[in-house]
Amino acid sequence: MLKYGFKQSQADHTLFVKHSSHGKTTAFIVYIDDIVLIGDNVEEISCLKEYLAKEFEIKDLGYLKYFLGIEVARSKDVIFICQRKYVLDLLKETGMLAEVAIAVSTVSQFMHAPRTSHLEAVMRILRYLKSSPEKGLYFSKHSHLSVEAFTDADWAGLVTDRRSTSEYCTFVGGNLVT
Repeated sequence: MLKYGFKQSQADHTLFVKHSSHGKTTAFIVYIDDIVLIGDNVEEISCLKEYLAKEFEIKDLGYLKYFLGIEVARSKDVIFICQRKYVLDLLKETGMLAEVAIAVSTVSQFMHAPRTSHLEAVMRILRYLKSSPEKGLYFSKHSHLSVEAFTDADWAGLVTDRRSTSEYCTFVGGNLVT
């Protein structure tokens, strides 16, 4: 792929990116025998598919729907990703699907107990799984790619051990990325 003009990412060696002289970008990522192609250069993506078909036996599955436990749905202006199927399959596989349903229905019993951070985390997960396992991330089309970051800190805010906590989030083009 390097001979074909792609540059390999130093952060993730399975990611290859190519920028055209017209300001368009094509990228692909490889995971074992799966390849995901993305970009705004339709012609380059088509040529890349032809090139790969000459080198390997490939099957074009169309638009990305499911990859590494992530479901992908898209429209003209929005991409939605979630792990609903992965979470439900994992719970079913480990025999915990019924346990989660029982735990969620009895979680109100624990509300009178002292709220430890562990219990709060478990309750958050249980509420998430019961209320809407289809929750995910929406990436909307915007006219800008500005980066915005927000942070908050609570110095010695935990009453029990006076630990400090901090949180942050980063948006690129108006979409949450971290």
